[in-house]
Parts: sequence; C-alpha cells; structure tokens
Amino acid sequence: MPETVLVIGGCGYIGSHVVRQLTESGRKVVVYDNLSTGFRDALTCGEVFVEGELADREGLEELFQGYSFKTVLHFAAAIIAPESVSKPLKYYGNNTRNTLGLLEMCVKYGVKQFVFSSTAAVYGFPAGGVASEESLLAPINPYGTSKLMSEWMLRDVAAAHGMHYVVLRYFNVAGADPLARMGQRTPEATHLIKVACQAALGMRENVSIYGTDYPTPDGTGIRDYIHIEDLASAHISALEYLESGGKSTEMNVGYGQGSSVRQVLAIVEKASGVVLNVLEAERRPGDPASLVAKADKIRELTGWQPRYDNLENIVADAWRWECKLADSR
Repeated sequence: MPETVLVIGGCGYIGSHVVRQLTESGRKVVVYDNLSTGFRDALTCGEVFVEGELADREGLEELFQGYSFKTVLHFAAAIIAPESVSKPLKYYGNNTRNTLGLLEMCVKYGVKQFVFSSTAAVYGFPAGGVASEESLLAPINPYGTSKLMSEWMLRDVAAAHGMHYVVLRYFNVAGADPLARMGQRTPEATHLIKVACQAALGMRENVSIYGTDYPTPDGTGIRDYIHIEDLASAHISALEYLESGGKSTEMNVGYGQGSSVRQVLAIVEKASGVVLNVLEAERRPGDPASLVAKADKIRELTGWQPRYDNLENIVADAWRWECKLADSR
C-alpha cells in the first residue's frame, strides 16, 4: 500500500501542480489548505482534502492522528515581498511561526522526510547576480528573512530528531500546465508573465517596467524564469532523493539562464499578437539588477532534468492558460 504524503498548501499555484504529479506517480496524497489563495477544484486526481488553518493546532493534531504521515511537503506561505516590508508580522506569523507549529507536529508524530518550499529571496543581492547554494544568505525583506528563519528551524529540528529534508529555493516561477488543466489563478497576482498576458487580453490597462537604467544589456532587470511543471517535477526528484537515503540539503531550482523584462514582454507580444501598453517606472527598492540560479546541485544529486527550459515554452503555456481563464469568465 503506497505511503500517504501530506501536502500543506496543496491547492495553490505551485502546490497543486506538485500534488497532481505526486498522484500521477502513484502516491496517495492528503492536502491541508485554508483556501485563502488556493482553489479546492485545483485538486483533480482524487486527493483527500482537509480544509484548515496551519495555525490551528487542534486541527493539525487531528489530521496527524488520522494518518501515519512519514513525508510532508510544505508550500503554505505569504509570498509578496513588497507587502512583507509593510506587514512584517504577517510574514513572520504566517511563514515562520506557523512552520514552527508544523515542525512540532512532525516531530511528535515521527515524520521522517520534509520538503520545504523556499525562495531565492534568501540571497538578497548575490555577487554578480548569480546565486549558488554557497552564496551569502542575506535577505533584504521580511519575506526572505521569514523563509530563511524557517530553513534554520528545519535544519536544527532535523539534526535533533533524525528527520531528513530538502529545501528547494525557487527562482521566478511562471507558466502553466501545458494541457491547460491548471495554472496561476490569483487575479491580482504580481508575476510579470501573468500580468503581461492579462494586459494582452485587455484585463489590465498596461504593464509596467520598474527600472530601465539597470547595468544590463537593455537596462531592465534580469531574472531566471522556471516553468511550473519543471519546478513541480523538482519536488518529485527531491522526494525520491530523500527516499533513497539522500542527506539533508538545500537546492536551487532554476535554469541558470536569465531573461530581461523587455525580453519577456517581447515574447508575450509575439505569443498573443498584441502590442502591449508598457509604462516605464522608477526602480522598486530592493530589486536586484540580476538574479539567476546556479542550479547544478539538484541535477547532480537527484538527476532532475527540466523539460520546458526556454522562455517561449513558459510564455506559450501561460498564454494558453490565461485565454482559458478569460473564456470561462
């Protein structure tokens, strides 16, 4: 009988793609989510769903008593970096304190494997705009700090209680399921590719470029965009790595190639056939000129191989998904 895996925050954008791939791989999955940003109907493969708050200790206790979880994947978090600056306690409460409560439950009920959703924001401004797992950890906002604090808690809990973990540090996640079964559904999402696609569909008046005077080839910021399906498969690879006896570690998840804001917008225009109304604005505080992953480690340790690693694939799938959403309204 396959082991039941617990996924915290499995109804959200990233979590739902991972849940689908977990189920497709033959695993039984229980999803715990408060639906604050996720959607119940994102679960399409017969997964068990339990609605609840991560801060609800009694609810978590009941959940862990009802199953014998040995593996937990944790996605639930507030993720908007600018908001974290104005609402830091929200981030330290939702991201750090709630992770503490979850780890307490994992220790109490003997969880052995933990995969944690982290972020490149833990690096802040990496030297040369490229971050490896050995880069200085220097977050510049409460979002990044709240995630790094969670990483440290996980590290120390694992050392004390025999748990093994993988921390996955995401770069810029984008795109949608190539079959348009699921994708980013938050209407007010701030992801550049989603915003640009919505602008092309007339759902937004314009799309803004924040900063055109960076020391980059076209003056706009450069980011490492990763397709959601490749990010999801990285979680499966990380879990299989732990199941095969892999040691606890942190891994970047990106392609190691950067694209500028202008390049992204040009590809959205090509995919949509629409000339975007682009506004040029001042730089936002805390935005690095470039943030690209050095992501050799996950390939070497887990054998993970991306399948959709070019910007055209990412934009094409995002555009298909946004058109489907628009048609359903």
